[in-house]
Amino acid sequence: MPSTPDLTLLFTALAASCDAAVRARMADAGHPGVRTVHGYVFQHLLVGPVRVTDLADLLGMTAQGASKVVAEMERVGYAVRRPDPHDSRVRLVEMTPRGHEAVAAGRAARAEVTAELLAGLGDDAGPVVRALDSLADRTGAMRDLMARRLRP
Repeated sequence: MPSTPDLTLLFTALAASCDAAVRARMADAGHPGVRTVHGYVFQHLLVGPVRVTDLADLLGMTAQGASKVVAEMERVGYAVRRPDPHDSRVRLVEMTPRGHEAVAAGRAARAEVTAELLAGLGDDAGPVVRALDSLADRTGAMRDLMARRLRP
C-alpha cells in the first residue's frame, strides 16, 4: 500500500463490496432483479408519483435514460406508470407494493452489512465511524444523500 492512501480508491472498493453484499442479500430475500440504479429511483418514488421528465432531472439523466430504467423496473414489478389524473397527456411513475418490499429488503440488507462491518472493526468501530462521519459532513456527502441529490 502506498505511504499516502488513495482514499478515493479505498472508498470506491468498499462501496462496491458493500453494494454487492446488499444486492446478494436482496436476491436471497426475493429481489434478484434489483440493480444499484433502482435504489436512486426508489428514493424519488418514496415521496409519491413522479413524472418521467422530472425523474430524469432528479437523476441527472435524459428522459430517454430515465424511461429505460423505469421500463426495467416495471418489468420486475417495482414500478408502474399511470396517467396523471390532472393531465391525461402525462404519465406518472409510482412504486408498486413489490417496490416497497424491495426498499424494505434493501434497508434490512444494509443493516446486516453494516453490523458485519462494525463487528469486524471491533474496538476501532467508534473512532472509524466518527472519522467517516466527519468526512461525510465536510464533503457534504450525507447532506446530498439525505436531500436525495445523489445521482447514479
